[in-house]
Amino acid sequence: MNNQLASMTGFARTEGAVAGVSWVWELRSVNGRGLELRFRLPNGWDAMEAGFRDQAAKLLKRGNVTANLTLKRDTESRLSVDPAALEQALALAMDLHKRIPGSAPPRAESLLSLPGVLRQAAADPTEERSALAGPAQAGFTAALHGLVDSRRGEGARLGGILGGQLHEIAALRDRSAIEAADQPAAQRARMLENLAALLREQANLPEERIAQEVALLAAKSDVREELDRLSSHIEAAHALLAEGVNIGRRFDFLVQEFNREANTLCSKSASVALTATGLKLKAAIEQLREQVQNIE
Repeated sequence: MNNQLASMTGFARTEGAVAGVSWVWELRSVNGRGLELRFRLPNGWDAMEAGFRDQAAKLLKRGNVTANLTLKRDTESRLSVDPAALEQALALAMDLHKRIPGSAPPRAESLLSLPGVLRQAAADPTEERSALAGPAQAGFTAALHGLVDSRRGEGARLGGILGGQLHEIAALRDRSAIEAADQPAAQRARMLENLAALLREQANLPEERIAQEVALLAAKSDVREELDRLSSHIEAAHALLAEGVNIGRRFDFLVQEFNREANTLCSKSASVALTATGLKLKAAIEQLREQVQNIE
C-alpha cells in the first residue's frame, strides 16, 4: 500500500554460499532524525558501498541503519602441496632409504602426511569477490526489502497504538470542555471580590485600572480557543495517519502544538478538576510524542 505507515525500527537477514564461502547480510534500523547508513564490509569490498548506499536511499527516508556483510570460508578448503617442503621431505626420506638396506622406498601418502607438506590453498581475493559479488548484491537487495517489510509491519502495530492515544486525548479534551464550562462564572465571582477589595483600599481607583482587571480575569477564564485548536490538531493527526508515508517529521511538529495547547490550558485553569484533567492530557500527549519518534 502506498499510504502504509512505517516505523524506523526493523531487522532483516539473508544468507547464502558460493564457491566454498558463505555470506550473511544483517540489516538493523533504529530511530534517527534523518537517514544515516553505516556499512561494515569485508576488506576489499569498499568499492561496492556506494551502490549499496544509493539503493538503500531509494527505499528508506529516515533512520539509523547498520548493514553488515560477513563472509565465512568453509573449513574443508582446497589443499595444495608446498613444493619446497615436499622436496625437502623427499630428500630426507630417500637418504634414509639408502642408509637402511632392505627398507621400502618412501610412499607418496606418507610424504603428504608430514607437517607442512600439505597446506590450505590461499584464496585469490579478486577471484573470490568476483564470484561473490552477484550473489552478495542480490542478498543485499533481498535484505533491504525485508527491512522495509519489517519497518512496515512495525508501523502497522504503531498505527494502532497512535490511534488509541489520539482517542484518549480527544476524550480528555471533551472532559476539559465540560469542566471548563463553569469557569467563567467562577472567575466573575472572583473578579467581583478582587474589585471590591481594590475599591476598599483605593476608593477613587481609575476606571482604566478596573477595565484592565476585568479584561485580564476574563481572558484567563476562557479556554475555548485552546480546546478548539486541540480539536483541530486531533483531526490533523488522524489525517496524517491516513496519509501514512513519510509523516514522521510533520507529526512531530504537530505534537509540539498539542503540548502548547495543553500547557496553556493548565495555566488558565481555575479549578482543581480542570487542572487534574489538564495534567492527564499532558501525560497522554507525552506518550503520543514518544511513539511518534518511531515514525519514518
